[in-house]
Amino acid sequence: MTNVCCSPLSRRHFLSGVAGSALLAGVTVPTLAQVSTPAKLQPFDMQDVDLLDSPFLHAQRQTEAYLLRLQPDRMLHNFRINAGLKPKAAVYGGWESEPMWAEINCHGHTLGHYLSACALAYRATGKQEYRKRIVYIARELAACQKAANSGLVCAFPKGAALLSAHLRGEPITGVPWYTLHKVYAGLRDATLLADSAAAKAVLLRLADWGVVATRPLSDAQFEEMLKTEYGGMNEVYADLFVMTGNADYQRLAERFSQKAILAPLVKAQDQLDGLHANTQIPKIIGFQRVHEVGGDASYHAAAQFFWKTVARTRAFATGGHGDNEHFFAMADFDKHVFSAKGSETCCQHNMLKLTRQLFLQDPRADYADYYERTLYNGILASQDPDSGMATYFQGARPGYMKLYHTPEDSFWCCTGTGMENHVKYRDSIYFHDGRQLYVNLFIPSSLKWREQDVVLTQETSFPAQSGTRLRIAAKRPALLALKLRHPRWSHTATVLVNGVEAATSVEPGSYVTLDRTWKDGDRVDLRLVMEPAAERALRRRRSSPSPTARWCWPARSASRGLRPARTSSSTSANTANTMMRRSRCRCSRATPTRWSRASARPAIRSNSRSLHRTGRRSG
Repeated sequence: MTNVCCSPLSRRHFLSGVAGSALLAGVTVPTLAQVSTPAKLQPFDMQDVDLLDSPFLHAQRQTEAYLLRLQPDRMLHNFRINAGLKPKAAVYGGWESEPMWAEINCHGHTLGHYLSACALAYRATGKQEYRKRIVYIARELAACQKAANSGLVCAFPKGAALLSAHLRGEPITGVPWYTLHKVYAGLRDATLLADSAAAKAVLLRLADWGVVATRPLSDAQFEEMLKTEYGGMNEVYADLFVMTGNADYQRLAERFSQKAILAPLVKAQDQLDGLHANTQIPKIIGFQRVHEVGGDASYHAAAQFFWKTVARTRAFATGGHGDNEHFFAMADFDKHVFSAKGSETCCQHNMLKLTRQLFLQDPRADYADYYERTLYNGILASQDPDSGMATYFQGARPGYMKLYHTPEDSFWCCTGTGMENHVKYRDSIYFHDGRQLYVNLFIPSSLKWREQDVVLTQETSFPAQSGTRLRIAAKRPALLALKLRHPRWSHTATVLVNGVEAATSVEPGSYVTLDRTWKDGDRVDLRLVMEPAAERALRRRRSSPSPTARWCWPARSASRGLRPARTSSSTSANTANTMMRRSRCRCSRATPTRWSRASARPAIRSNSRSLHRTGRRSG
């Protein structure tokens, strides 16, 4: 295999190729492969954006503290066992070790998320402690590869045997490729965001193992394997192709793109009813990424139609979607809207990745509107502001009580994405295309635009106030086009420059453009209008009225603002873990690929206080 990879000297030329990966938050890294569909916009490197005091900065700091409390050796425990090495610390609980979770085979997913989170935190803050942890974990994984004489590193109870059985087409339980994807992605992010040579070496050896392991499969056998949840393996192999120029990685990215899901989307057919939602979204992110690195236009068409279908016709008013992790028939919307198991946080995490990816290719305000809505109502609201822990479901039921993960005894999938969510807020506030600066989110922050010698500071208490102020510091006059988002929830937008009205927009869901020479000390005020509004769910039958959500600005009026509801104080760590128990479920040969992590979710009774065991398969 080709082990060519990143030359640090060309880091500023890779971003357009990796624009689809929201995890690669604004960092520009090298490329050897030509990206066929470069992004129209570029994000700023996260190290050039600083968050100012706000709930977003508070959420980031809570996650930072949690990352530093976690112990890498405990996450490495099962990796070392599978390599024949003695563990250095006791394993964590929850999905990582408890027998009740053995069949879902998500052991090790936390380590992958943790690598991504530490890479994001390092890029955002520059704190060396995060990079030290990345390097330590990468060296430990390299030791596992050496001891096992294999590129594969995994933490499954049956070790490599689980993957071998899966590759042979034998019945299995769990989601091994989904779990491995988190490790791949964590190593990728550690390579690109934290410049870790150790992570790069482990990643390339793991990637080469994947090429060799899957090569004997016919296309039909590969497609059969993909009926089991596999995360975003197509995305990560597309990124590997751009990083290395290795055509084997590009071919494998296309093989990991499930044609059974691709085909109807290309035909603009919505066949999502009953499907496990977060099984599909990472695949679609991968479709778009495959298109960007040379795949045909059908991959992009599929991604566009999927986004339109989910964001516009299947989403709740909060931006979330689904019930008990599954897409449901919109004709039955009223039966699901108040479920306590609606809006899985992982789904929101991945829908925002897809939204950002599509926005970079086609900078439309409706992408940014959806991003804002879901960021406030879903991602920011998913974290307990006191403990920093994250929630799994975010039901719209009035009075619903959120259940947060415990620090050491849960490690759900939403624990993992929760580690990442709150250390990358700064990656989607601002974008540019050379001389045009897009202001997408109204978050207190400061931007250093190095190429233009401009510093822009955004001052706002949004959403407490309906607008924002931008202050410009420039070493010399700069001819720039400032593009301010006019959200679709505000019927007008007025822009003042240095106190004088400069532009007015009556087109919600657009951008107000100010193209002029900016000078040091210039001040820009964007004034918006917040009014109550109502939105009805789109139905596919008219036998009953559609549920209605009342709105004021982009936050749902029924919510408790930016401070999420707390779980009962009587819910101890042990009780919360017990709440997550499920019925054991083994798949027959006829349905080995229908297993999903859905059976491992909390089921909440109508009184929102007690939970019971449940067993479900994806449909």
